[in-house]
Amino acid sequence: MPEASLQPALYAGFGCQRGCSLQALSTLLQHTLAQHGLAASSLQAIASIDLKADEPGLVALAAQLGIPLLTFDAATLNGVVAQLSQRSATAFAHSGCWGVAESAALVAATRGEGSARLWVERQVAGNATLALAGRG
Repeated sequence: MPEASLQPALYAGFGCQRGCSLQALSTLLQHTLAQHGLAASSLQAIASIDLKADEPGLVALAAQLGIPLLTFDAATLNGVVAQLSQRSATAFAHSGCWGVAESAALVAATRGEGSARLWVERQVAGNATLALAGRG
C-alpha cells in the first residue's frame, strides 16, 4: 500500500437512504479504500447533500474518523454535474441533485479553489453510495 504522505488529500462523498447505519457506511468506506490502496488517513472530510446534515450514520462516521461532515445544497452540487460518471434520475427525484456521492466529493475537494477529480467513481453497497475525490 502506498504511504499516506504520497497519497492525495481525499474527500468522501456519501449518498444514503435515511437510517443507513454507521456500520454500513464504515464498511463501504473501508472496503473502497482498501480496494484502491488508499489510506483512511488521507481523508479530509465526509461530504453529502444538506438534506443529510443530521443523518446519524454520517454524523457518527465523521466523528469516528475525526474529520468534518460537510454538506451542500442541491444547486451547489449540480454545479459539477458535467464531471459525474453518471446521472441518476432517482437521486434527482429524491434530492434535486443528479448524483449526491460524486457531486459532494467533488464540491468538498474544491470548496471554491481550483479543480477536483474523482479518484473513485460511485460505489454502491446496500442503501449507500460513496465516491472519493481530490484536487488536481
